[in-house]
Amino acid sequence: MRMRTFAAAKSMKLSMDTRLRTWCENNISTLADLYKYSVREHASLKASVLLDDDTQNYTYAQMGEITDRLSAILSEYGVGAGDKVAILSQNMPHWTAAYFSVTAYGRVVVPILAESSATEVGNILDHSGTVAVFVSKAKAANVAQEYIDKMNVVIELDTLEIIAGRKAETPAATGVPAADDLAGIFYTSGTTGRAKGVMLSHRNLCQNVIAAWYAAPFVPSDCWLSILPMAHTYEMAFDMLYPFCIGSAVHYLKKAPTTSVLTAALAQVRPQVICSVPLIIDKIYRSSVRKTIEKSRVLSRMERIAPSLLYRIIGKKLLKFFGGNLKFFGIGGAKLDPVIEAFLIKARFPYAIGYGLTETAPLITYTKVFKGRCGTIGTHAHNVQVRLGDVDPETGNGEIQCKGPNVMLGYYKDPERTASVFTNDGWFRTGDLASRDKKGYYSIRGRIGTMIVGPSGENIYPEEIESVINNLSGVNESLVVNRDGKLVALVKFDESVIDWNQENEDRFFKMIEDKKNEIMAFVNKNVRKSNNINEVEIVKQPFAKTATMKIRRFLYQKTQKKDEK
Repeated sequence: MRMRTFAAAKSMKLSMDTRLRTWCENNISTLADLYKYSVREHASLKASVLLDDDTQNYTYAQMGEITDRLSAILSEYGVGAGDKVAILSQNMPHWTAAYFSVTAYGRVVVPILAESSATEVGNILDHSGTVAVFVSKAKAANVAQEYIDKMNVVIELDTLEIIAGRKAETPAATGVPAADDLAGIFYTSGTTGRAKGVMLSHRNLCQNVIAAWYAAPFVPSDCWLSILPMAHTYEMAFDMLYPFCIGSAVHYLKKAPTTSVLTAALAQVRPQVICSVPLIIDKIYRSSVRKTIEKSRVLSRMERIAPSLLYRIIGKKLLKFFGGNLKFFGIGGAKLDPVIEAFLIKARFPYAIGYGLTETAPLITYTKVFKGRCGTIGTHAHNVQVRLGDVDPETGNGEIQCKGPNVMLGYYKDPERTASVFTNDGWFRTGDLASRDKKGYYSIRGRIGTMIVGPSGENIYPEEIESVINNLSGVNESLVVNRDGKLVALVKFDESVIDWNQENEDRFFKMIEDKKNEIMAFVNKNVRKSNNINEVEIVKQPFAKTATMKIRRFLYQKTQKKDEK
């Protein structure tokens, strides 16, 4: 009887959640709708918490008060509907308030990645025509004085104090945005080096909230920990807008997410939800899981005779590391190594894959927790159409193309580039090559821009070779490039593997040559002949990366000076 009662209660709860999601899907088409709904319906619930700092710890009602006050200040300084407002800051609750003070009142937000240089910040401010800036103390030095002098107002995000500006004679009018109005311009250089301003509408961003809700339904009592940059659409959509819509609390780190800071935060927050990138779980697997097994004779033997049991034990310890309450670990922004994914599946770790681009706000496909297929990026997101274009009949690979309310308005001030990424029949071209299995699951093969044509005309995807290299013990990361018709592997080892301060030069160079030969032999044994690498370079410094930790490939395409001693 008790079981039936519990089942009935659970069914009723799911039914209520479904009805609420349906209502939101039909009634929330702008960020103004989302903001007003949430501060009204979730008024007494906790909205945002800055860990180890009581000055930013707010309910939804308090977030509403701060947001409205910031909007009024913008108006007083002549910043009205349609005007561009930039946010340059590390993650914090005030970032959310600043965001809604712009978007919920008809202005256009220009989020700038916190690690952007002063030159990059200046270029974005110039290109976007920004007239106001929210900037944190930590990032203020990257806004040159010449830009501060140009702005209607500059607001320090930590304290919400006005640090520069001039009031308007008459307050600027705000507006009520429509679904297809421009909500934000998102600048990204991706991995190609060509910066572009992606124009996303209110409909684009609200679509992703609903798509996320279909992919992974959560409730107000679920607790979130934010570790990725809020200026990136991935973090913005799934760790800010989605929890804000359903009334959950998001916790932010006051310091950079180093291992010690993250470990302490996980123990304190014990989150149910974390969104991450492959690099984080990759490092945990390679530096902790694999090394622990390899160093233990007992665990190594157990892996041979009872791997399922071993992985389940490790999986439980991994969950404990993440606080013990984790029920969703989202992985997006780059491709997850299939070897690591296979481990996560065996360990019963609650991960889920999401695939998309800034241009699609970002979700295109996803997998659900415990329902993923190793090596795939899942099936199409809610309300999004996906197809493969220009399919190669021999390999079955084609370009992922999509259509739906998630697809951007275009690139700001760049109609030619906009036209180049749409097919004649209106589908957005992602530039990613993939295959599709019989159940509709897509698997990424590589980027069209990074694909290398071999001497016999074969298609070579460097990402596939890198995946093999990265599974070699001691390898931290790698990059395969084409130089003068040769495949060259750039390899970064863990700090403990190579002693760059070796005083004996002969011993040092022998160690380097041994590592090169080891990589060459291992890779060429485990890839098809057309993918055999011709040279190996051992690099000392980590590769330059984007906000979602993808290597900036364009920096390494040309022959570069070796970092070897």
